[in-house]
Amino acid sequence: MAAKDLPDLVRRRLWELARTVEEASQHSRHVLPAETIARIARNGGSSFISEGVAQYLAKALDVPENRVRRAAGLPAVPDSRESITTRPHLRLLRNDDAVG
Repeated sequence: MAAKDLPDLVRRRLWELARTVEEASQHSRHVLPAETIARIARNGGSSFISEGVAQYLAKALDVPENRVRRAAGLPAVPDSRESITTRPHLRLLRNDDAVG
């Protein structure tokens, strides 16, 4: 794992969600202070990412816990959602008013 995977993940998800570190802290139920999330985004701080922190950081970023664990170099945990297959759910709309 590259040392920059975790800060890249945090910065990218905060940007994608248009979420501040304060809002991310709220999503983690204030278990992770905004300063901690900012520090992780800035320089990694993966040395202090523990098993318990990964769970709350995942909540703050709205990603599966294993995604945070992989970026932090932690072992994966069993996830029952891994076996779910998804596919695009497309709905075709007819335009009966179109002149053909």
